[in-house]
Formats: sequence, C-alpha cells, structure tokens
Amino acid sequence: YVIKRPGFISSEFAEGRRVRYMSPLSLFFLLNLVYFLFPLIQLFNASLNTQLLAPYGDLLEFPLTTKIVSEDLNLASFTVLYNQKTVGLAKLLVMVYVVLSSLPLYILYRKKNRYFTDHITYSVELACYNLFVNALCLTLVTKVFGFGHYVNELSLTAIFIVTNLYFLVRSGVIFYNEKGWRLVAKSLSMLVFLKISLEGYRFILFFITLWLM
Repeated sequence: YVIKRPGFISSEFAEGRRVRYMSPLSLFFLLNLVYFLFPLIQLFNASLNTQLLAPYGDLLEFPLTTKIVSEDLNLASFTVLYNQKTVGLAKLLVMVYVVLSSLPLYILYRKKNRYFTDHITYSVELACYNLFVNALCLTLVTKVFGFGHYVNELSLTAIFIVTNLYFLVRSGVIFYNEKGWRLVAKSLSMLVFLKISLEGYRFILFFITLWLM
C-alpha cells in the first residue's frame, strides 16, 4: 500500500481502522534497521564528507576544526571515528526528520481537519516510502547492476524529486482529499520543504555527533 496507494495506511490509522495493517511506525523501524545494516545510499545517515559538502557546510568548519584540535587527531582519523559514531546516532535521531517534515504539512493542509498527530503518521509513511524506494531498492539496484559510479548528489536529487512527487501527489488525493492545481502546488511546495527538513535533520545530526564524540 505504501507504494501502490500512498497515504492509504495513514488514512486508515487516522480513521481508527488499524487491525489489518502494520503500523507506519513499526514498518518504519523495521525498514530503518535493514537500511542501516546495509548503508550505501546516504539518506538519513550522512558521512562527514557529505556534511561538509552540504549547503550549510561552511558553518561546520569552525566547530569541526575546534573538535579535531581538542582531540589531537588528524582529519583522516577523526573522519573514521565520526562516520562510525554518526551511523548509530542517525538510527535514534531519524524521527527528528519525521517531525520536521510534518510541520509544513500542518500549515499547507491546516483546513483539512487533520490533527497534528495525523500529519506525523503521514510523515512516518513518507519516511517508510523513502527508506524502501530511495534507500533499500536503490541500494539493491546499484549493487546488482553495478550503477554505483553513477550515484552522485545530482542523480540522487533527481531520483528524490521524481519518486517523492509521485508519493505527494497520490497521497495528497487519498489522505488529504486535495485535487486540482492546489494539489500540484502543495506537492511541489512539499518537495522543497522535504529537502529543507532533510538538511535540517543532517545539520542537527552533525552537532549531536560532534558533541557525543
């Protein structure tokens, strides 16, 4: 249902019909576990190199340099330690992304008689979709067909846009009962907010990782 009818499970849970389906949160934690066991595509996890190449990368240089100096390490050694630490923390903090991505939904669909918890449930389903399609399936395809050298920030962004636009449009009809130009406009707006939420989550992840090292 997450792929065939995006938003359907969230709608069922919002209406109280929960017996027949695995909860979005349970599915999320299951997919999250599998994803972090076999990480190739960095979606919710982010290596130090990925963080430094992010739009906010310049803001990280000073605290990063300060931390490296205080630990008396070189960059290469610190990078190894950082990448090991951040993987475990990403599993715990990924719900931060879910909450961040639900905030614009609350604003965009405030007239649709949905509680904030309904938007969070929807965001969890969206995160499940991204874990399955843009992390697990994409990782499998790149490994089986040897497409790993084609995977870069540009190609991942293009895939992210296409796959998430499909989810947002389809689920917008099913979960929010939105139609017409408003559906298209809100779906495109959510694409931007999803990217901002992801970067915000990674930004928070960086500083928590740095703090706990």
